[in-house]
Amino acid sequence: MLERARIRINGIVQGVGFRPFIHRLVSEYGLNGMIRNTSSGVEIALDGERAELTRLIADIPQKAPPLAVIEDIQFEFEFPEDRFEGFRIQESERGALRNTLVSPDLGICDDCLRELFTPGDRRYRYPFINCTNCGPRFTIIKDVPYDRKMTSMSVFPMCPECEREYRDIRDRRYHAQPDACPVCGPKIFFAGEDGVPYAEGEHALTEAKRLLSDGKIVAVKGLGGFHLACRTDRPDFAMTLRRRKHRDEKPFAVMFRNTECIRTYCEMTDAEEKILTSFHRPIVLLQIKEGAADELRALSDNRRLGVMLPYTPLHYLLFEGSFDALVMTSANLSERPVLSGDEEATEELRGIADGFLLHNREILTKCDDSVCTVLNGQEYFFRRSRGYVPYPVRYAGFAHKILACGAEQKANFCLTKEGYAFPSQHIGDLKNMETLRHYEEQIRHFERLFDMMPEAVVCDLHPDYLSTETAERISSEAGIPLLRVQHHHAHMASCMADNGLEGDVIGLIWDGTGLGTDGTSWGGECLAGGYENFERTGSIRPIPLIGGDRAMKELDRVAYALLKAAGCDTGVVQKAEDYGRIHSTGLNCPLSSGMGRLFDGVSAILGIRKTAGYEGQGAILLEAAAENDETGLLPCSLTEENGLLLFDWRETVRALDEEVKKGTAVGKLTARFMNTLMDMAVRQCIFTREKTGLSRVVLSGGSFQNMYMMSRLPGKLEQAGFEVYCHRQTACNDEGIALGQAAVAEALLTSR
Repeated sequence: MLERARIRINGIVQGVGFRPFIHRLVSEYGLNGMIRNTSSGVEIALDGERAELTRLIADIPQKAPPLAVIEDIQFEFEFPEDRFEGFRIQESERGALRNTLVSPDLGICDDCLRELFTPGDRRYRYPFINCTNCGPRFTIIKDVPYDRKMTSMSVFPMCPECEREYRDIRDRRYHAQPDACPVCGPKIFFAGEDGVPYAEGEHALTEAKRLLSDGKIVAVKGLGGFHLACRTDRPDFAMTLRRRKHRDEKPFAVMFRNTECIRTYCEMTDAEEKILTSFHRPIVLLQIKEGAADELRALSDNRRLGVMLPYTPLHYLLFEGSFDALVMTSANLSERPVLSGDEEATEELRGIADGFLLHNREILTKCDDSVCTVLNGQEYFFRRSRGYVPYPVRYAGFAHKILACGAEQKANFCLTKEGYAFPSQHIGDLKNMETLRHYEEQIRHFERLFDMMPEAVVCDLHPDYLSTETAERISSEAGIPLLRVQHHHAHMASCMADNGLEGDVIGLIWDGTGLGTDGTSWGGECLAGGYENFERTGSIRPIPLIGGDRAMKELDRVAYALLKAAGCDTGVVQKAEDYGRIHSTGLNCPLSSGMGRLFDGVSAILGIRKTAGYEGQGAILLEAAAENDETGLLPCSLTEENGLLLFDWRETVRALDEEVKKGTAVGKLTARFMNTLMDMAVRQCIFTREKTGLSRVVLSGGSFQNMYMMSRLPGKLEQAGFEVYCHRQTACNDEGIALGQAAVAEALLTSR
């Protein structure tokens, strides 16, 4: 007897060729029915024998398109009064309940790349070629369901030929919403430094290549914003870009033509290559080859280089027959968000860019490049953004609709709903109005996109963060509860939720700073607890920060404080007398247990870095200086004070000072210092286990971007009998804070 199966599927099932896949699958079974996008995913109705319908439903997750992510399939059977004739794709439905997942932007697929360079193909050399398997998604979406009218492609009506492909079940572009061609789609333009376009199409591309070949700087409009590009083969080109952009030392990201070009300069494992060539196309931090370090000095001040491959057809056309590598750094100013609009870019980048490669497809959502390294064969994020956002983190514990506002540095936010957490793309440091405006706009966009009007809002304890002020305002205006979560507790909870952990754990949380529950600055913490509460079981001896925040840039201030406390000669520190006067008064010398500050001070003591040109430079260069085969340790003193196992770094600093005077190689000393910290961490975890009985350890905080430690510390903890968890889906730095805040808030709301 014929029945009707009503099937509802949630996940990333829009914009990834899912409806064409279902159409083909249904055709194989010879069934009749319909499919349509809804605000919750897709809805399918099919007529047939129950056994046959059941087999088809089982085939869906097994045969789904590679870019589809099926989170949930629900179905029921009924006996209809009418029957379907044939199979059709119906108009999308906009329902009251909206649970659909939106696809990230996808790198160009092999089929489109082949067509791009095939003479005679009607999309030959077309910079916006795409299909259901690739192209823009998140950055062009206004709202769901994901139909063309809901994207920035709505202003480009399809020509008859594109319309035919769009309607043809046998075509790869069947229901591909961004589909276009040279006849009906977006176009590229080239503008001079005055921002006035004077070339179009191939002529625009030729002009961009000409300027780049001449050593000029070109602003290139991409998927989620602009890049500033220049040649890499002469240091003076990159130095010109540094001077104009006021980016003196922070490393540049480099886009290489292909993996063969990457191998010329960098070491690359199979796992790194797999991630680089995936449709996510992140920036991956690779080890620079020994012989290439000097050649790349203008691009990176350490042993690693941020590397990516072309991910749009325009990138491939730009590289064709011209360059092996180009600097591709985000086009933003003074820690502001990446630029995305033609007018704002040509205005803001005047005096920086010598020309502009533009296009007329509007970027609706700014989205910077993702940055990661590879740990245990998979991405270990420093920045989770383009190619990954807005895909959620799935954690069954989320039942409430919560807005988590994150921290101040590396800011993002997170919304939760029905088992999902939706961390936003990288926003930037919340230190100016432009970034704050972008942050608040994206909160509203995510609320609309995922139908999430929050029931509660959560923020950091620090009262002066702009994210905290935003949370307070939203709470007041919406009349919803405001919860405040301690910074390092949020770090711990973030790694827990990232790994789907319940119960209590030990948290090694190492970062630069965060307001503690006692009103002081924390940052080198060993915690024990879970989502609802925690206790502090280990830390480091607080360091006086001479001059407060100035110590984060003038690292000699920290070095002076360390040497002074350790009873060492401070005469090696520049401005020692000035620092001594401030230190002796105790005024504007707040105490900090920040691990990042300890790294800064040791970097200065070893003569690696006296001032920081960008955030974390002292720690990054200290890591880069380490000899990988050094296994030695420095003296390490731990003392228990009021139930807290405290790392007293004074003995370690004295030993470092003595070794420096002996002329011991800096590479050996940096390695020994980090080996000592890892030994200390294991001892604190053992102390905490003896105290609490806990044996699971989570590692979080920006200091765990240090891959010297991350390649060794988990193994050392496992040898001591611990089960170790690292971040997998979110960044360990402050970008992961929002997820942890949301997890803590969920636990507190549930327990009320």
